[in-house]
Amino acid sequence: MADHYQNNIYNQGDYPLQEDDAASDVTEGHDEEDQMYEGEYQGIPHPDDTKADSVIRSGFQCCQRFTFSFVFMASSRAKAQTASSAASDLEELSEQYEYIMEECGHGKFQWMLFMVLGLALMADGVECFVVAFVLPSAEKDLCLSNAEKGMLGLIVFLSMMVGAFLWGGLADKVGRRQCLILALSINCIFAFMSSFAQGYSFFLFFRLLSGIGIGGTAPIVYSYFSEFLQMNKRGEHLSWLCMFWMIGGIYASFTAWGIIPRYGWGFSMGTEFQFHAWRVFVLVAALPAIASLVGLSFMPESPRFLLENGKHDDAWMILKQVHDTNWRAKGQPEKVFTVLRNVASLLSAELRFATLFMAVIWFCMAFSYYGLSVWFPDMIKHLQHEEYVSKVQVFHKKRVENKIFDFPLENQIHEEVEYIHDKFINIEMKSVKFKDSLFEDCHFENIRSSETVFENCTIHSTVFYNTDLWEAKFIDCKMENTTFEHNKHGCHLDTAKENDVLIYLVSFLGSLAVLPGNIISALYMEKIGRVKIIGGSMLISAGCTFFLFLSFSQSAIIALQCLFCGVSAAAWNGIEVVTVELYPASKRATASGVLNALCKLAAVLGSSIFASCVGITKAIPILLSFTALVCGGLVALNLPDTQQKILQ
Repeated sequence: MADHYQNNIYNQGDYPLQEDDAASDVTEGHDEEDQMYEGEYQGIPHPDDTKADSVIRSGFQCCQRFTFSFVFMASSRAKAQTASSAASDLEELSEQYEYIMEECGHGKFQWMLFMVLGLALMADGVECFVVAFVLPSAEKDLCLSNAEKGMLGLIVFLSMMVGAFLWGGLADKVGRRQCLILALSINCIFAFMSSFAQGYSFFLFFRLLSGIGIGGTAPIVYSYFSEFLQMNKRGEHLSWLCMFWMIGGIYASFTAWGIIPRYGWGFSMGTEFQFHAWRVFVLVAALPAIASLVGLSFMPESPRFLLENGKHDDAWMILKQVHDTNWRAKGQPEKVFTVLRNVASLLSAELRFATLFMAVIWFCMAFSYYGLSVWFPDMIKHLQHEEYVSKVQVFHKKRVENKIFDFPLENQIHEEVEYIHDKFINIEMKSVKFKDSLFEDCHFENIRSSETVFENCTIHSTVFYNTDLWEAKFIDCKMENTTFEHNKHGCHLDTAKENDVLIYLVSFLGSLAVLPGNIISALYMEKIGRVKIIGGSMLISAGCTFFLFLSFSQSAIIALQCLFCGVSAAAWNGIEVVTVELYPASKRATASGVLNALCKLAAVLGSSIFASCVGITKAIPILLSFTALVCGGLVALNLPDTQQKILQ
């Protein structure tokens, strides 16, 4: 009977409402006293015993407080016209759901879900930084070329773009919680496998699948959490949730800084299996996703999603759980083509302009933000390299005989130098170039090298024993009676700490600078409004990029990076809030998925274009980001105000 009762509430087309004085088909031919009416079934006094209003007021004051929310819904819908349109039914459902969420209150349950979903969003933030942080070490461990390094950098955003599109659409069909669990599981499994991959191909493949998994978290998380929030709490608490993405960046940069430079953290089994510190970091980076998975096992599905899909009993139990938790403290998936139909519906007449505006804003913001996120550290590296090159030592036309080199050689150029009966023993060579030089009866033993080459050299009667100097290091060289014994296989890490540590620190400062922007936007989201937060923040960010024309030092670039990241955080928070508020429940996760996929596409374009300009020109990245942010900010100022809008 409860099922029939709830189907009357939500499915007027299947169960026509009766007039107040008419007999129900179900009760026809039976004595009224023998019948159990729906309210009595759930412990609610008979409506004849008291007036509806007094029942509702008294009911909410006792242990059956939540039950009366549905009585209110039933009485309200019983008075609706039988011929009401689907649109008005949806609007009424939205209003009643908002009413129920107000009665459930905001308390312990929302905060538990906040932490669980925050960890999932944190995992998304970590994923964006993992490959960038491990590349300086992995490129030596995996023998990566520049093209392979570039592909690894791009594969993160490409895979996350695919994941956002796929999981966002499925979440509107399968369920928010179920899809989020699957997405995080895929991320954890393949992130774990990537840490043990010994070759470039496997590492690339595993990171691709890991990115597809984590790409679904952001579009699902915001849709999922918003459906447990009442209207006057939505903007603030979604903004607080956005902070976890920043926390993910801080976590990634801090752990990378603390783990990767520690070369001794790891082990090896011969030359075939190496497990160095950067692989430990890859495992540690997966911990937020694992923690979120554990938490999700105790969280329910979104009741709004269940109501949209006719699972009223399940929705009832979850809403009661939310209510009871707070007040004590104070599905089969459809085929892929259904997802594509849902994507196409985002361009329907009533959603077309909203989708277009949001697409422009998402693209412009992501293009600038991710492009500059790559450009800032690369530009600092370039300035470091220029400073490093400016201090190079040059040895020209010298003759060195019977000398033992037992000290490191670094940042040197040896041009037209003759080495006769010399020994290079137990040393490291970093950024050393031998050009047009002669080696006669020399001995190299236990050599570790980085960015060291022999170009157009003549090498006679020389022995290379236990070195990592292989054919690629000798360019157009002439060799006679030269032997290589016990050569080290593969690429090897440098034990010396490099300027990479500063890059981790810079990334950490950039992530930390997001904190003020997150706090301010969360506190003032309801007071200032979403539209002003987004438009104003994007225009201020554009101003920050323009001042990059005047920066020529590392400290100036770091300061502007921190300012840009802090202001951009406020814009991102507003964008996420407006996205979930503009779309109805049946399309919310799909819209978030499509827009997040567009975001990752913009990230690929921005990071590729901006990275290619490092060392060539500053004008192109600055002008592109400035233009994109201004355009996005102006479009944002024309968005509809969703601050007082009931979540559809």
